[in-house]
Amino acid sequence: MGQSSGHPEAPLRFAPGNPAGLRSAATVGSGRMGAVDIETTLLFVLAAVAVVVIVHWLDDRTGLPAAALFTVIGIGYALLPGPNVELDPHLILTVVLPPLLYSAALDSSLLAIRRNLRTVVSLSVLLVLVTAVLIGITFGTFVAGATVAAGIALGAAVAPPDPVAALAVGRRVGLPPRLITLIQGEGLLNDATALTTLTVAVGAATGGGFSWWSALGQFALAAVGGVAAGLAVAYVVRLLRRWRSDPLSLNAISLATPFGAFLLGEELHLSGVLAVVVAGLVIGHDGSRAVSGAGRLQVTAVWRLIDYLLEGLVFLLIGQQLPTVIRGLGKYDGSTITLAIVITVGGVLVIRPVWLLLTQSLPRSLHTRLGGDDEDDEDSGTPPFRQDRARDRLSGREVVVLSWAGTRGVISLAAIFTLPLLTDSGAPFPDRDLLLFCTFLVVLVTLVGQGVTFAPLVRRLGLRADAADQARLRNQARAASVEAALARLDEMTRAEHDTTDDAAIDAIRSQLDSRLTRYRRRLDALENAEAGEIPYSPRYDAALRVRRAVIDAQREELLRLRDVGRLPDAGLRVLERELDHEEGLLGAQRSP
Repeated sequence: MGQSSGHPEAPLRFAPGNPAGLRSAATVGSGRMGAVDIETTLLFVLAAVAVVVIVHWLDDRTGLPAAALFTVIGIGYALLPGPNVELDPHLILTVVLPPLLYSAALDSSLLAIRRNLRTVVSLSVLLVLVTAVLIGITFGTFVAGATVAAGIALGAAVAPPDPVAALAVGRRVGLPPRLITLIQGEGLLNDATALTTLTVAVGAATGGGFSWWSALGQFALAAVGGVAAGLAVAYVVRLLRRWRSDPLSLNAISLATPFGAFLLGEELHLSGVLAVVVAGLVIGHDGSRAVSGAGRLQVTAVWRLIDYLLEGLVFLLIGQQLPTVIRGLGKYDGSTITLAIVITVGGVLVIRPVWLLLTQSLPRSLHTRLGGDDEDDEDSGTPPFRQDRARDRLSGREVVVLSWAGTRGVISLAAIFTLPLLTDSGAPFPDRDLLLFCTFLVVLVTLVGQGVTFAPLVRRLGLRADAADQARLRNQARAASVEAALARLDEMTRAEHDTTDDAAIDAIRSQLDSRLTRYRRRLDALENAEAGEIPYSPRYDAALRVRRAVIDAQREELLRLRDVGRLPDAGLRVLERELDHEEGLLGAQRSP
């Protein structure tokens, strides 16, 4: 990073071409380098972190989506005099994108995505390709001086939605799990499609020529090879977890995994993005068996912190690109800019709902309609509480919500910023500045416009998850797990053991019997729930309040013992961790 003069046009930039993404830079006009620049950079980072914390506080208090707030704040900062940050696409695609995708994949359900795979492929592959081609052809045909190849590059950049904003709002307003899965799955896989399409389009635009067969072959190789690379990385991680199972080693392995998968894919000229996603999905699915409870808690906490900071910083970065994207618009007349905006923004907003409606109307035999599934769940042997709605068509309300969930993000900007300045002949890349501006505007309109209105739209449509049904499923699973534990105790009782084991078995059996009774009591109450709402349980709420009060009293006594010198700090930390884990088991109040 480097400090620049007091104008938005002078960026505090990450330099491309440097593997670390950083460069040391002199204060412009002074010719000096040193501690002042480092301190300024550190101050800038601290200020950005402070903004992240404040915006999340505002998000909690007002309900406004954090992504939209970050973007607006970034635009406001970009218009002020002083150093600014210019987006380096190589840094974003190499350093920021892999951990964000990997964390999202860890948090996703491999089984749910597999059950809805045709739907996810329809949105993340076919829709991206259709959007890129339609916008490209329209842009190249109607915008003066534009080429179809450059238009397809623009279409590829704006085609993939960034699900962060939509998922944050969707979880808050209680979207049904199926829609959450579709939005998650689309967001995980569409970046690979878009970036591969962009590469092909840029090659054609710079003079490398274009062949449909070559493009399809390149896409297929990148996709299949990316999946293979991801599976290979997941296998290596499984071996490493067996070798080192302590929480700190697991964290180190987890942090290195997305970068290793991405670099492996890119070095082999495959899809590094897809390698990261596949590795994350497989590792997340396998994590419950391969990782200890302590390791899983720590890894989850680390990735939550990374998401919290990185997502905030990248949305701030989006807003700060305004001076960069408007800098080169002076050479275009107003009608050309307006027509380019209408084609790009209009295409993004129209193509998605039209695609959703068309795929809904296709016959079942084509296997591509949304929610299509040829398997008969009733005959599959799947327990009723695990059956999925994947074979049902989406309702009109669900189509509307999915249509409005297509917010774009930093990947679109990073992709368009990778466009070269010159073609192979040495001529300027066609309409590069106009493509940058159109992409920025699409991101701004969808991120702020759709982001702010998404929650009111979902509430107006009345599309909410059945909270009672979800609570019922959780308690059925809890009861099943306790019954399995009691069965294991019965096996231990029949095996050879001494009286000490008898006492331990009896004590644990008593605890489990009490827990099973509690779960069955909750299930009885949930069976009588009305309108999908969790019934209010005064006894349950009272138990939570009392237990929290008891834990607070224990914690205060431990602090008192530490303060009077009767308990060392090391001992206090051990006992505090015990209370912290116990408090974490209580869960959210009124969420049985």
